Amino acid sequence: MSSPTDLPSVPAIQTPQSQINGHDSTDHPQPPHDAETQPPPQDDAVSGDKRKRDVEEEEGGDNKTKQHPLWKTSLCSFFRRQDASCGHGAGCRYAHSEAELRPRPDNTWDPTSERAKKASCEEEKECAAIDDVMMTEVLEDDDEDGEGDGFGSDPALSKCLVHLPRNWKSDKLKEFLSEQQGIQYKSAKKKKGMALGFMSFESAEQLETAVKALDGISIGNNNIKVADVLPRSFEKKTKSALGLPLIGESGEDSMVANGVEDGDGMKGRSARTVVTPLAHMPYADQLEQKKSSVTQILKKLTRNARKACPNGVPLPEWILKSREIGGLPCILEGILASPVVNGYRNKCEFSVGHSLQGKVTVGFMLGNFREGVTAVEEPLDCPNVSAISCKFASIFQEFLQQSSLPVWNRFKNNGFWRQLTVREGRSGPVSDAENCELNISEILLMVQVSIAGFDNSLVTSEFERLAQAFSAGATENSPSLPLTAFVIQDHQGISNVAPADAPLHSLCISKAENGSEIQATNNMTEPKIHDYISNLRFCISPTAFFQVNTLAAEKLYSLAGDWAELGPHTLLFDVCCGTGTIGLTLAHRVGMVVGIEMNASAVLDAQRNAEINGIKNCRFVCSKAEDVMRSLLEEYLTVPEKQVTNAIEGSDKAIVTDEKKIVASDEEIIKDEKPNPEESSSHEPENGKTASDSIENGMHELQQSCSSEKNKSPVRCFKNIVAIVDPPRSGLHPTVIKALRTHSGLRRLVYISCNPETLVANAIELCTPSPDKIEKNKNNRAWRNMSSAGLARHRAKSMPASEPFRPVKAMAVDLFPHTVHCELVMLLER
Repeated sequence: MSSPTDLPSVPAIQTPQSQINGHDSTDHPQPPHDAETQPPPQDDAVSGDKRKRDVEEEEGGDNKTKQHPLWKTSLCSFFRRQDASCGHGAGCRYAHSEAELRPRPDNTWDPTSERAKKASCEEEKECAAIDDVMMTEVLEDDDEDGEGDGFGSDPALSKCLVHLPRNWKSDKLKEFLSEQQGIQYKSAKKKKGMALGFMSFESAEQLETAVKALDGISIGNNNIKVADVLPRSFEKKTKSALGLPLIGESGEDSMVANGVEDGDGMKGRSARTVVTPLAHMPYADQLEQKKSSVTQILKKLTRNARKACPNGVPLPEWILKSREIGGLPCILEGILASPVVNGYRNKCEFSVGHSLQGKVTVGFMLGNFREGVTAVEEPLDCPNVSAISCKFASIFQEFLQQSSLPVWNRFKNNGFWRQLTVREGRSGPVSDAENCELNISEILLMVQVSIAGFDNSLVTSEFERLAQAFSAGATENSPSLPLTAFVIQDHQGISNVAPADAPLHSLCISKAENGSEIQATNNMTEPKIHDYISNLRFCISPTAFFQVNTLAAEKLYSLAGDWAELGPHTLLFDVCCGTGTIGLTLAHRVGMVVGIEMNASAVLDAQRNAEINGIKNCRFVCSKAEDVMRSLLEEYLTVPEKQVTNAIEGSDKAIVTDEKKIVASDEEIIKDEKPNPEESSSHEPENGKTASDSIENGMHELQQSCSSEKNKSPVRCFKNIVAIVDPPRSGLHPTVIKALRTHSGLRRLVYISCNPETLVANAIELCTPSPDKIEKNKNNRAWRNMSSAGLARHRAKSMPASEPFRPVKAMAVDLFPHTVHCELVMLLER
């Protein structure tokens, strides 16, 4: 055993920790011990006593030494052994768990820890994925200091460094190259958040010396890789608003020329392989692969829930019985196929950028920006995109070739044109799944731009030209294309993911022969299209959430309703309801539906949808679920059913937010608190005018009835309270999980997840027994580096005493053919 000032010697293979909750971990076989690397037990004991004495001597006396810089940066060898425990307790300077483990001074982790192993796997995947850097942004422009950096002038003298720390900026990269490595270079550039840095050199000798010195050098847990920057053809440059010259391009250039035909450096990467990686497989094989993937993910729930169970508490029965079904937490009943396989997406978001040949392109990015990929390729060969969406992307691309405003530069975070969103609506229920494109009768186009810093007259002129281009292109196509609404979204953020309250400017398109009549205003009625699910008509605004595969969504919602065991005495909570699709399609099967959604326009759509379909037993709350979930559960366990029903019937157009006091009608909405513009995931409602007096009076009566009834004994309004949650990919907020878990009146929960990984994390908190004594989360220093499951185990330790749910059954639903994604539905009961 090493001295207290050295790192502990640990075996290469990590052994599982000691028995969990007093039960044998028989499903965790022990790896064979190597006699050379695993010291005998008696030596460990002697060494342990020596280490304890050393620590006591080190801490003894009046002059206490400061905490060692390697404190808790390595896993304790005693703690890692199955048949021994460390006697030092909290005084041991070696970590006794992954949560307690700290990063080392050089920002690396103990190589035997789960964090280091995960980082190593990600690095291997990243190395396999990045052969060349496809950074197609204009790098030869002036940098932040106003000095030209020379990138792109001679690609032969430019290199890219891969696997740099993401928190580095250009200054840190220059310091590393000059002071630490002594490398001569012409210029160096690094953007925070990327794992890439760019360098250029004065001569080939400088380049060769730098490559030899840098290739393979270690920084933290990563090894630096020197890669080539794929040169871009700059024969075609977009004319910017600053008056840069536009170099002509032959009109014979085809849109297909942006593909992989001329991109030898692409090495097989195309929009088809990136967006639809399973398109080469028969659909039956795709379903089998997805089912197998979901099976492996569900096994993580069993393993992590076992680890999360507190000491001294018996393991739940569903964990003990998991061995009988192959380690699954519940029976996986299979996977439901999508009724339509090709062209099924009713919403497509096309990025604006440059192809590998330097041509302005509207399509899909060929990789991740953090990996150094900004190249964009057209969607013509993507089987999940409809022909109508591809046509509008082509029209927009042709317009941008002659636009006087620049496209968005992801490296410099400037430019104007950013993204095109195409949303498709249908005139009625789809009867023929094979020809569902024939039912498309409405199209909403939303172009995302960044207006700040550009001349208003120039911007208005470009919008007029773009509207005319879309109108003319739709009319000239054979057959003509529908065009219902055209919207401009102004977004200043770095990512194209704009908040729901980003300003929208509606442009009225006149279909007169002489062109398009443009009228932009912020006060006009919000544009919208319509679609059908289960014979119900749904109104969809530009930013509202709606399932991209309508026919498969019908199967999904029907399955969720069947598993929820609904009835006339059921109160259904539709959490993250969007435009109300789940609650409205199931409203005829329940006594009442309460939908919760933080996107104001989506809530307005949900209210319109209820009115369009004549549904009266629905209430929609505009707020974050974590803000109102607990108060709503308490309200409906207190307020008599008759009072709630009368209040809702008296204010059919009211949209209620309990804690933030938001009342809205179809045309207007109030909001007390503005969103944080820096949070791209925020979806708060916009400021607006006050609602009508009648709606306010109805709300006032409802609030008075609620407050008066709180003083009386609780009266259960409904015999059955069920929640169906359909959260975004990030999963449920911890506050929502705690509210669902701690209210005993909620006995059944149907979880619909578009990201099975987050379902596993949320289910750990929902299904793990509560500890006898709540542990405070003291060791949350490295929570950002935890996996979602690890963080869920950490949170489960502080879950208040409550009856846990148990997984009953699960089923996958394929809403995204040709991709690796699918929806996962799980029934939880208690």
